[in-house]
Amino acid sequence: MSGSDDNAIDHKQLQTWLQAAVVAAQVGGEVLQDWIGRFSVREKSRANLVTEADEAAQSAIVRSLQARFPDHGFLGEEDLNERSGETGSQCFWIIDPLDGTSNYVHGFPYYAVSIAFYAADQLQVGVVLDPTRGDVFAAACGCGATLNGRTITTSGETQASQTFAMASLPIAADPENPAVRRFLNALPRLQTVQRTGSAALNLANVAAGRCDAFWSTSLYPWDIAAGTLLVQEAGGSVTKLSGDAIDIFAPDILAASSVLLQRELTTVLT
Repeated sequence: MSGSDDNAIDHKQLQTWLQAAVVAAQVGGEVLQDWIGRFSVREKSRANLVTEADEAAQSAIVRSLQARFPDHGFLGEEDLNERSGETGSQCFWIIDPLDGTSNYVHGFPYYAVSIAFYAADQLQVGVVLDPTRGDVFAAACGCGATLNGRTITTSGETQASQTFAMASLPIAADPENPAVRRFLNALPRLQTVQRTGSAALNLANVAAGRCDAFWSTSLYPWDIAAGTLLVQEAGGSVTKLSGDAIDIFAPDILAASSVLLQRELTTVLT
């Protein structure tokens, strides 16, 4: 499919998009690593950081994808909002060139490049790259998920009491924020709850079975698009906290290793 959402999407086309996303993510990751130790930082809002590395990585990613798909649009964090592309197509790439900026700024090696492709009203491919470890998490719709080329599945955990979970909280949230209260309420009911600073990498790790669940009510499409597809293709469940169908354009996500765990966590978190 090129420039039209009406054409059937076959396996070959999915793999073309997926391969392009992997290459673009690797290009972005190289830029991030090259900028370590020489970037400057500014604030978009309180504690919401952006660096020259974000912008340089995003530019490199967009150039890589545009060279192959000039008719596709883009949606991303750093002032990137051209969903329709040059020809009005509703095929667009959803990009976060640096998910986990605060971690990156402080030298904490937990950040990622996240790239997804959206067409025919659904996610078609998703790639999350961990540039510090060289891990490439990849998924195509209906084709499963992989880590460095090997098939991955979620842990399959079904019990909240045994769950190792990750959560994202709003920036500079006060103690009475509902997200903070939800986090604190979950602590005694789950085995472990952590806040790590990269939603994309959290979701990728749920897909790989390294942790069992992730939730947030304060994210954007570029934070969760690729990771959502990864979890789904790895056999997990991705919904809103209420259990309703996921909408990647709404800031409400619960990813779990199994449907049974998702149902139990819904009762814990709502």
